[in-house]
Amino acid sequence: MTPDRFEDFADVVNPNRRATHCWCLSHRLPASEIDRLGGGSREQAARRLGEREHPPGVVTYRDGEPVGWCSISPRPEIPRLERSRLIRPVDDVPVWSVICLVVRGGRRRQGVTAAMLEGAVAYAASRGATAVEAHPVDPPGRIDTTMAFVGVRAMFERAGFEVVGTTDAVASGLPRLTMRRTLA
Repeated sequence: MTPDRFEDFADVVNPNRRATHCWCLSHRLPASEIDRLGGGSREQAARRLGEREHPPGVVTYRDGEPVGWCSISPRPEIPRLERSRLIRPVDDVPVWSVICLVVRGGRRRQGVTAAMLEGAVAYAASRGATAVEAHPVDPPGRIDTTMAFVGVRAMFERAGFEVVGTTDAVASGLPRLTMRRTLA
């Protein structure tokens, strides 16, 4: 999500451009930093993240239309995850972390997530990542859509990730796993 792709990112995560709606900032920036970067605007703060050395993720396209978003970065660039007492590192491997997956309404259940994960992993690999982690849940059925952004075990397994640990975190009342795909 570089500056030239910001509108595509926004079309996926916040198509109505609601000021208080999610801009995929809560894991990356404390409120004071959002205010500093965006002058009080969450949208402007998100826009500024695309200017960093590691933009905060990838936009997925189908036939030129933005249809998905995957927030992925080196774990140390995700302060809320880095400080988490519930989702601790399983070892010393310098991982990149997937923290959010969004598929645009009307495009779900069409294979977007598989392509999005492959693109996110390829992006991380192109930036020198040796492993990518995620922290999904393993629901017995469908997951509550408000917490679906964490993903589910089966989607990550299909993308070549393996369970390497557990966490003390939950989403929709379900324990979150630590899953990893080793790249090198």
